[in-house]
Amino acid sequence: MLKIKNTITLLVVLFVGILNAQEEVIETPVEEVSDVAVVAVAADSLKPFKKIKLDGVAAVVGDYLILESDIDKTLIDLRNQGVSADDVSRCGLLGKLMEDRLYAHQAVQDSILVADDEVNATSDAQIQQLVSRVGSMEKVLSFYKKTDEESFREELYKINKLRMLSERMQRSIVEEIEITPEEVRQFYNKIPEDQRPVFGSELEIAQIVKKPVAPEEEKQKVIDRLNRIREDILEKGSSFSIKAILNSEDPGSKQNGGFYKIDKQTGFVKEFKDVAFSLNVGEVSEPFETTFGYHIITVEKILGQEREIRHILMIPKVPQSALDEAKQELDTIRNQIISGKYTFAQAALNFSDQKETKFDGGQLRNPADYSARFELTNMDPTFYNQIRNLKDNEISQPILEEDPREGASFKIMKITNRHDEHVADFSKDYIKIQELAKTQKQADAIAKWMAEHIEETYISVNETNKGCEFANNWIKE
Repeated sequence: MLKIKNTITLLVVLFVGILNAQEEVIETPVEEVSDVAVVAVAADSLKPFKKIKLDGVAAVVGDYLILESDIDKTLIDLRNQGVSADDVSRCGLLGKLMEDRLYAHQAVQDSILVADDEVNATSDAQIQQLVSRVGSMEKVLSFYKKTDEESFREELYKINKLRMLSERMQRSIVEEIEITPEEVRQFYNKIPEDQRPVFGSELEIAQIVKKPVAPEEEKQKVIDRLNRIREDILEKGSSFSIKAILNSEDPGSKQNGGFYKIDKQTGFVKEFKDVAFSLNVGEVSEPFETTFGYHIITVEKILGQEREIRHILMIPKVPQSALDEAKQELDTIRNQIISGKYTFAQAALNFSDQKETKFDGGQLRNPADYSARFELTNMDPTFYNQIRNLKDNEISQPILEEDPREGASFKIMKITNRHDEHVADFSKDYIKIQELAKTQKQADAIAKWMAEHIEETYISVNETNKGCEFANNWIKE
């Protein structure tokens, strides 16, 4: 499937929804249209149709039109992002746009919802990012050939709404797919021996972390700032979403106005979930502390066991003196390990401030598959640079870690095991093979869903595009 970056691809989608049955909507079949399509739109069930001219209809999928200009503008946008024209064909891009609209169309049929506030928060974050890049809103409007901010926001809203509906529909198709050990074994055995994947060199890594603590006066500054923001929201009607975009230090939600959808099984710290599930809709919490810093939370919706919330995180500043003290302490711990007073695992258990690893000898887990192995070719460049010169069982000097969510800390690291490049082995690489098998099962489910819904959904492709070799049966031959 053609991958398209989820940046601001400003398609000129001038037709939003068609309210009547699809066969009644298009007065002139799309197959017979070349440069101009005459589209009948019902304003409501009691009013007569009125005709609107739209140039260059490439295809219709359910309630969505795709214009030739949509393809043109997306191609231009991709090229502006550095994507080679050789990597993207016009037919392939049209197929991808049709897939997105089929997902969005079916999401509406299945009552999969995207809240307006969530879409607007995403648009706000994108606009803020654009303004920061080019310098002003006027330059943004000029770049996208828009005369005013309102029309720009309306268009961006439509694009984001369609994209988010598409993404949620895709997630709903695969979210409950599980794979059994027997399915993993069958998947592996079906791969011919000379075609089995080769896994690159992998490392197992442990670390000990010392996280300096901010002084009380810095904590109080953060609490006071959060209280002022809370007061603005409750007493002056300020937008929580905008306040989060402007003030939150949580990189995972800042650009979406602090938005999260959570339930009691979501992997957030207990203190955060306790507050989130104690609030009623519209309430804003008092500032409270977690291991990440200080937060305020508001609840926007309660959906059964789930809650849609927004939060603002602020992290108290740590002075240099505290950082120097943490580094000195790690120097001492490192020397004690080298001298044999402690093993690395014992030192991690006794001295590390990282709860996630200290009880496992400091062993790091790969977030991709939760195994202890990190493949060198897929390793984060910053992380790789921290360990690339380490020999087996050597302990690094203290390393400064600047985390935008958790603040600054120091750590020492050790390579505990090394695995050379090798052909996939069922017993040694089970977790990786399991992931490959699950990915294949999800791809099969997507393909089956796509084939079924193409058959039952109104789809029409312009005559000029019928020569395309689509991955899916859009022509319904």
